[in-house]
Amino acid sequence: MDDKKNIILAVLLTAAILFGWPYIAQHFFPAANPPATKIENGKQVAVANPAADPAADGPAAIRDRTLVMKESPRVPIRTPKLNGSINLKGARIDDIVLPTYKETIAKDSPAVRLFSPSGTQDAYFAGFGWQGEGLKTPDRNTLWTARGSALTPTSPVTLTWNNGAGQTFEIRLSVDDNYMITAAQKVSNTGAGTVGVKPYGYVSRMGIPKDPDTWTIHVGPMGVFNGAANYDVNYKDLDKGPSTQSFSSKGGWVGFTDKYWLSAMIPDQQADFAGQFRKGAGTQYQADAALPATMLAPGKAVTQTMRLFVGAKEVKTLEAYQDAGVPLFDRAIDWGWFYWFEKPIFALLHWLFEHIGNFGVAIICLTLCVRALMFPVAQRQFSSMASMRAVQPKMKALQEKYKDDKPRLQQEMMELYKKEKVNPLAGCLPIFIQIPIFFALYKVLQLTIEMRHQPFVLWIKDLSAPDPAHILNLFGYLDFQPPSFLAIGVLALLLGISMYFQFKLNPAQMDPMQQQIFSIMPWMMMFIMAPFAAGLLVYWITNNCLSMAQQWWLYKRHPQLNTPAAAAK
Repeated sequence: MDDKKNIILAVLLTAAILFGWPYIAQHFFPAANPPATKIENGKQVAVANPAADPAADGPAAIRDRTLVMKESPRVPIRTPKLNGSINLKGARIDDIVLPTYKETIAKDSPAVRLFSPSGTQDAYFAGFGWQGEGLKTPDRNTLWTARGSALTPTSPVTLTWNNGAGQTFEIRLSVDDNYMITAAQKVSNTGAGTVGVKPYGYVSRMGIPKDPDTWTIHVGPMGVFNGAANYDVNYKDLDKGPSTQSFSSKGGWVGFTDKYWLSAMIPDQQADFAGQFRKGAGTQYQADAALPATMLAPGKAVTQTMRLFVGAKEVKTLEAYQDAGVPLFDRAIDWGWFYWFEKPIFALLHWLFEHIGNFGVAIICLTLCVRALMFPVAQRQFSSMASMRAVQPKMKALQEKYKDDKPRLQQEMMELYKKEKVNPLAGCLPIFIQIPIFFALYKVLQLTIEMRHQPFVLWIKDLSAPDPAHILNLFGYLDFQPPSFLAIGVLALLLGISMYFQFKLNPAQMDPMQQQIFSIMPWMMMFIMAPFAAGLLVYWITNNCLSMAQQWWLYKRHPQLNTPAAAAK
């Protein structure tokens, strides 16, 4: 009995460590890239990025987007994956729509809008600029002149502005077929004196995204500094203070990550840059990067390059940019502690999807692959469980005989295990293996946009969302939405039933209390798992069915294993 308690305790502790590790790491281990700091008046304070604050223009009132966009001249952006426009007032990229992604699964759903101008609901935009010493620099009210009718993968656009004091500023914008916009920032000095110029880029947003920042998924400010991904800053940190957190790095990037979308400023990877996250007025947040200053003599010009990523966090797209020199760009997806395990799970699942064409069927095939790899281990588990089932009468006799002598009972039990060649812990190994597999698939289903809005069969139109067919509202025929803890769908019910019959095939527990726990566990899991992604339930149901088939096959091959169990009842 104590052995079973130890097994249950070990499983619970393993699950707690696996699922609670991000919380533990966040609170008990220091950040890989702590903010740059300095000592002032005997206190350690963050070093502020000296870049200008072009986003500090929170509007007094929110207005209609169509009206706001008509207030200034614009240059359209047209690519296979980006639609929108460049605002010539302030040289802002503040109008971006992702035409290949829809807001919902409805046929008439609009495309996902990522960027929106200042003054509109959920304003979100990016831009490029300069700081200067001894010169007048452009600001958010500067009206630029454009050369080029539209920004496309084959036609760049150049923005120019002359400050009237001898300096001309240019931003040459180009875009690829995916989500990367490149800005070559040039300053020409035709004045009489030397000037200092420092280019910067920024991303600004109003409000916090709907996707919550949890211990499993980071949503909010993010960057890569000195070769390490930093998820340590969130919106609440900036709200509580300090309102600015600064970082110094050679290479890397800085921006905002949502569950499926990313906006990131990527400076020249060969240069040092000062990155920072800051909180503005109200719910305004900004991420920016500033390159080192250059002293520009009369008659000279300097060009420095930054890039802006604005789009979907597609795994292969991020990996392609990473291969092209953007460090750790795939970490924009918060794979977490099991990165090394989750990436292969995703790669296999996506490969299956590409060949099958249905993500639900791909999940079932992935489960078959996992079960095939674990077949020998599972056989050992079932054999051990069957052996335990066979010796139950002898165990029960020992418990009756030594019920008042616990040490002697433990000794006799160990002797029985040795004599019958039974290992009570052998059945735990597949459980320990299944936990990281389950967690990896959970993260894949939660994080990867490739799973978003993927249908399976019949009523399951989105495997990344919970089962919409709730039993309590008769699968949608009754006009009410059950509370989340009562939103039991068909898949959750199938999970509970499959788990119930799986447990019925296992040997009965000697301890009545443990037997009761195992009897109600399937129905507890039914309620716990109901709000999870439908794809995760498809995996678990398939795994339960394969486990039952394997157990049935084992008992069919060794029918004598069932006989002692009947005598023990």
